[in-house]
Amino acid sequence: MNYQARREAILEKMEKGSIGVLYAGIPTHVSADEYAHFQANRNFFYLTGLRREKMALVLDKAVEPAKVTLFIEEADPSRERWYGRKVTVEEAREISGIRDVQLITALDGAVASKMTREDVQQVYFDTYRHSQEDLPDYNAVKACEFRELYPGVPVKNLFPLVAGERMWKDSDEVALIRKAVGLTKEALKNVMKSLAPGRKEYEAQAEFEYSIFKGGAEGPAFPTIAGSGMNGTMLHYDTNRDTCRDGSLLLLDLGARVSGYNSDITRTYPVNGSFTDRQRQVYDLVLAANRRVAAEAGPGKTLKELNDICKEVLARGLMELGLIQQEDQVSRYYMHSVSHHLGIDVHDVNVAANEKLRPGAVITDEPGLYIDEWEIGIRIEDDLLITEDGAEVLSEDIIRTAEEIEAFMRNREEIID
Repeated sequence: MNYQARREAILEKMEKGSIGVLYAGIPTHVSADEYAHFQANRNFFYLTGLRREKMALVLDKAVEPAKVTLFIEEADPSRERWYGRKVTVEEAREISGIRDVQLITALDGAVASKMTREDVQQVYFDTYRHSQEDLPDYNAVKACEFRELYPGVPVKNLFPLVAGERMWKDSDEVALIRKAVGLTKEALKNVMKSLAPGRKEYEAQAEFEYSIFKGGAEGPAFPTIAGSGMNGTMLHYDTNRDTCRDGSLLLLDLGARVSGYNSDITRTYPVNGSFTDRQRQVYDLVLAANRRVAAEAGPGKTLKELNDICKEVLARGLMELGLIQQEDQVSRYYMHSVSHHLGIDVHDVNVAANEKLRPGAVITDEPGLYIDEWEIGIRIEDDLLITEDGAEVLSEDIIRTAEEIEAFMRNREEIID
């Protein structure tokens, strides 16, 4: 990964006379001596390649030439016995490509020195907030602390500057997403081999997660969704405790994470290996929308335009099934959008939701129908790479047609042998 080029792109966007301060974050306390699994700020990771706690990146455009400094936690052998190794200064230099690496204890003094000795006109922090109900992110907390110390210095948001770069993946990023998709493909085969009436949803989850871990993934890209029957109509169901009944469907929305990059795939399988006539009708309709979006995706298109294409296909089919009378009623059974960006975050960042796609964008293609009265929830999701003249379906060889699925499950005993 060319982290230096990424930092240079952000420095180019920053205003002259500014500095940027970006924190990796600190562990979140849960209870007693328990902490949540640490997740470094994704923008910090994007610019440094590092994902450990108690680190910070300073981009200084108030001097000529611009300077980049990385601050890390000091390695402490006594604590490492309990919590594992820390990144050393030399390792941090090698991974990030930053030569000026100092200890995090020097950060506050370094920022104070810049504010005193340099003509700093504004300071950038990552002040992204997803929801008003969320607790403040560590970066936002540090931004508030800075405002109190320097109330006359404007604080600007670094997030959109980095998000604008993250929307377009380079070849190294695409390679990691391809690997994550490949691990997901093999894991789904293992799920299909063991799927049968009477199995628990969590058994399908366990088969998938065992397989991706064995293949070298860091873990699942997000909490695995394994919803059978009515549970498949709930978009973010992840309880995964029910029994898969004969004649029902199992909706699996899942993905592997490899070196910080994610896949996001959904497949829907008949628990007993065969679709009913009604399930097949709905399945083929969702598949038609999936294929149409993949064919229409390309540079110049927007996610809204792709969603409109998806809604058109689904609405026409729902009217033929007698479930709706006019196209604008499609939201009764299809209530999400067909696509989002994919990368370091599963729902990856973007600056403008309706910006035209360019080569290098990686997006999802995920039409679905959720018909409560028939206890049918079907979603088919693929990952697409926008190219110069269209889109490459990165997950093209993860089987998706009803015929392919039924044939695989019918012959799985031979496959196992």
